[in-house]
Parts: sequence; structure tokens; C-alpha cells
Amino acid sequence: MGGQVILTNEVDNYPAVPHVDGYTLAEAMRTQAEELGGSIVMESALSITTDPETGTFHVTSSDVESTCHGLLILAGGATPRRAGFDGEERFAGHGVSYCATCDGMFYRGKRVYVVGGGNSACEEALFLTRFASEVILVVRKDHVRAQASVARQLDENPKIKIEFETTLVAVGGGESSLSWVSLRDERTGQVHTEKYDEGSFGVFVFVGRMPRLSLVAGMVDLDETGHVVNRRAYGHAGAGSLCRWRRSEQGPETDRHSSLRRSHCGDERGSLSRSTGRGLGQLFQGLHNPW
Repeated sequence: MGGQVILTNEVDNYPAVPHVDGYTLAEAMRTQAEELGGSIVMESALSITTDPETGTFHVTSSDVESTCHGLLILAGGATPRRAGFDGEERFAGHGVSYCATCDGMFYRGKRVYVVGGGNSACEEALFLTRFASEVILVVRKDHVRAQASVARQLDENPKIKIEFETTLVAVGGGESSLSWVSLRDERTGQVHTEKYDEGSFGVFVFVGRMPRLSLVAGMVDLDETGHVVNRRAYGHAGAGSLCRWRRSEQGPETDRHSSLRRSHCGDERGSLSRSTGRGLGQLFQGLHNPW
């Protein structure tokens, strides 16, 4: 029980629970829920139907059928979004991975590429430095969007190199492992290929997740990204990865993440440099609360 959080090596932003691993946090939540009278049924839901006249929901699993006379909370989680480069599907599980906690140890002493520029990609890149000899973060934009503390760790870790305005376009190799990777410079459009010994490197993809909503297809409203739009009158609510919280439409756009840009870096290749002489207050563009 616990979903994606149990794969998280360290959670340091959960209220009143500092520096805990995801599995321990999930188990503590389960224990507390049971102590407060909650009922936990370990079953896979097979179908969900609704009666619009009575507002009830019927949830069917292999052994249990439940009726909900109020609010149905959808918390089915999400699956990793594919980056779409050539060779991604072929080498998934054979050099291309979507879980650093699961597969990071297989790349001890090796080079790894991390595709993505969001907070998750940055956190996973940091985790992979425990095993890999070098971590190359491939960022399509000219900045990464990460919490200030995460961005600070990127700057301080000598194993991490960031390739800004770069897209990983293809991978290839032998029958079961990678031997080359192609990258495109988004400023010039030029593509160059890096070749390595077969099996000597890996690619980790963290470009978002797709909500698991097949059980309620057609029953809920979705936004343009496929996340649930919560509406009070509907009697259902999405939670966690199924939702994407929107900022207020009033006032200037804000974001809860810092934005670390290429222009603040000291060398042409985009790796973070301390030689710029700028303090962290200049490097990281401020922390804003979207609420």
C-alpha cells in the first residue's frame, strides 16, 4: 500500500514528518487509518458504475462489491509518460528505465542520462549519483524547474552535468543493452551521437505521468492533460496524481518551483558553475506559493 511514494528514497516536505523514506511514511498512514477505524480492502477494482438519480457509486472487485452514498475519491495513481524518442519502447527495461529507486543500482560505476527538467527528474538525477559515475541531465528548455533545495543540490554535486536546450532523440544498441545515444541541440538543430561500450550506460526518463483513469472513462471531466477536473456537484474527486492543481487566474502567474536557467551558468555547455560569483538568491529565481 502506498503507490508511487513507496518508491521514493527520501521525503522531506511532508508536514511534521521530516526526512523519512516513502515506504515508512505510507505504512505510518496505513496504521493511523486503521487505528481510527478505517477499513482497508486489498483488492483490485474491476468496474465503477454510477446512478445519477441517487448519486450512488457501485465499485466491484473480484471478491467485494461496495456501494458509496457520497463522495468517491479516485486515487489510482499514474504511469510514467514516454518521452517518445526512437528506441524507447524497444529498450524499455534493457537500458531505458522509469524508476531510479528500482534500477539505479544496476548502473553502479556507469554513466546515465536523465531525460526531463522538472522537480522529479532533478530529484532522481541526484539519487542516481549514489551509483553512477556521471549523471547527464538532458533538459529541453533553457532552465530546470525544481524546488530551491533540489536546485541547490544540483549545483553542488560534481557528478551532475546539465545539457540545456537539448533533446534526446534516439538510442540503440545490441539485442538487450544500449551502445549509443543521439542528442539534438535545440538552438542549432544539429544532432550528434555518443557511442559507448554496450551496456556501459543507461537512460532514465522522467517527463511526467499519465493518470490511470480507465475505470471511470466517460464518467469524469478531464483537462487537456488528461487529469481529473474536480467539481463539487459531481460527487467524485480525484486525488494525487489524478489531478493537476491550477493556479489562480487572477494576478501574475506564479510557480512553487525555482527556475534555474542556462543564462545563470558559467560555461557554454550549461553545467552549473560556481565561478559566476552569483549567490543562490540570484541563481534560483524565488519560491512562489500558488495557493
